[in-house]
Amino acid sequence: MSELDRKLFLGGRLKRLRHDLNLSQTKMAEDLGVSASYLNHIERNQRPVTAQVLLKLAATYDLDMRTFTSDADPSGEADLTEVLADPLFKDLRAPKREIADLVAASPTVAEAMLRLYRAYKERRTREVIDLSSAEILNEQSPSDWVRDQIQAAHNFFPEFDELGETLFEALGGDPHTLEAAAERKLQSDFGIGVRFMPASVMLIYERRYDPHRRRLMLSESLSPSSRAFAIVYQLALSLHGADLNARVERAKAPDLASGRLFKIALLNYLTAATLMPYGRFHEAAEQCGYDLELLRAPFGVSFEQAAHRLTTLSRPGQRGVPFFLMRIDSAGNVSKRFAGGKFPFSRFGGACPRWNIHQAFQSPGRVLTQVIETPDKARYFTLSRTLDRGLRGWDGGAFAEQALGLGCELKYADKLVYARGLDLTNPAAIEVGPMCRLCERPNCVERAAPPVTRTLSVDEWIKSATAYPFAG
Repeated sequence: MSELDRKLFLGGRLKRLRHDLNLSQTKMAEDLGVSASYLNHIERNQRPVTAQVLLKLAATYDLDMRTFTSDADPSGEADLTEVLADPLFKDLRAPKREIADLVAASPTVAEAMLRLYRAYKERRTREVIDLSSAEILNEQSPSDWVRDQIQAAHNFFPEFDELGETLFEALGGDPHTLEAAAERKLQSDFGIGVRFMPASVMLIYERRYDPHRRRLMLSESLSPSSRAFAIVYQLALSLHGADLNARVERAKAPDLASGRLFKIALLNYLTAATLMPYGRFHEAAEQCGYDLELLRAPFGVSFEQAAHRLTTLSRPGQRGVPFFLMRIDSAGNVSKRFAGGKFPFSRFGGACPRWNIHQAFQSPGRVLTQVIETPDKARYFTLSRTLDRGLRGWDGGAFAEQALGLGCELKYADKLVYARGLDLTNPAAIEVGPMCRLCERPNCVERAAPPVTRTLSVDEWIKSATAYPFAG
């Protein structure tokens, strides 16, 4: 049965969309050409969303129908399932149907439960026994808040894609001369000079900006791709600082640290959109079958930068494969996770030890592929590879400190060069889960040790975002 033939009860998502757009029922009903009472019935799941209404929604509000009508909400249902799998709630045995109904009908209540659970976990981590403080229940780490903002937008910010394309053309429209053109524009328009410094002087920093001397200092240890990113990053900030501040202001960050991190994430996005302008990058990705080595070369970017950019290709009429991405270290600490498509990331833990992203450390520099199946029976094609932070740059060094996992729903795998020659109709799928307590498979420990995870501090997050560009 096709997506448009079956009955779709999407009241909760429609109501959330209306609230996000700050529209009344009457105004949305006018936009869709239906009566306010009919729209009310749809929002209360007393009427299904028809094909005509879906098409009108997509045309009026520029929606991605595959995301809006997807069976699972990776930022809601999977998160709540993970929470209710805690031993604290084991006796409740909450059915998946009830969880799905709650997320669909009352997404705000579901989010409130997630925040309470996060506060509970953070308090337990700090081993503070006084739970009477109301303040702790409202806590959300800046990095968690930023990730929620990015995922709410499906890691797609079209206004910064457009600014990036414009800046790319203003710098000559040639990836091979982009760095030099950006350095000249920094000097001519803003009086900012670029100076390369010995690693022994820069110490733990790879880039530093001195506002008093108007000097951008870059470590000589930076790889060419990271050097270009750092220079364009500074130029994008100088040109579009006001646009970035306005977008952060609209997000209503709960505190200064959260707003600061969100601005860094958006600035990373804008920088990548300049180095890899949407139209060119999307066309190149489609032509080379999403081969990351072939894709990164013409833009002069790293494996990680190209992989991260793939998760942002959601422009209507020019969409790419909806990828998800995770970056971990050898201990399993997660420092980056983004999704342009659906994937049930663990919100309170690391990656399942059965996913071969952990095995990538045993084969540095090699791309490992795998088909995985999550508890909801959804299947995904994934590829994993180590990254390098040595003096030779992110790619090809001897000491692999981090690994990157990239994947998509199996139905898109036939577009990827990495899946050629595989039987995608009946693949050998490995069952994985968001985290160990959801799986309860006794053999998991034999395959890989469960990852140890922790939340990065604000200083660590900022250092990661500035030292390793396009991070978050």
